[in-house]
Amino acid sequence: MELNAALFVAVGFVLFVVLLGYLGVHKTIMSTLDGRIASIANELEEARRMRAEAKALLEAYQAKLVEAEAQAAAIVEQARLESELLAQETAQRMVDFVERHRKQAEAQILMAESQATSEVRASAVDAAVKAAEIVLRAQVSGAGGDAFIIKGIDDVKRLMN
Repeated sequence: MELNAALFVAVGFVLFVVLLGYLGVHKTIMSTLDGRIASIANELEEARRMRAEAKALLEAYQAKLVEAEAQAAAIVEQARLESELLAQETAQRMVDFVERHRKQAEAQILMAESQATSEVRASAVDAAVKAAEIVLRAQVSGAGGDAFIIKGIDDVKRLMN
């Protein structure tokens, strides 16, 4: 019996496979698999395209990064040059400022010397006038001499000023 049962199972299986072939299940399975293969191929192609776009985008950003670094270096160099120029201008202005103040101090010293010289001369004149007054008073005595001395002293003072 077992032989008969095995025979029936084998015949049933063959009939099942033939029925599946007759109904076109293998074509359905193949078309489903072909569709899946095409879908996977499309996804792979899309992935390749996206990878190429990403690579191009990465290269563009790397180029922009290099350009930005170059611009930053140029800005730093320009700032360094401007700061050096500013330092030189500031140093020159400081030298000019010191020189101008030195000249002003020298002018003030010369003015003070001139004033001191004038004061010394005025004092010398006053002392000479007083000495002359004392000498003349001692030599000239009397009412006529006093008037003459006073008049002479006034004349000298008037001429000196």
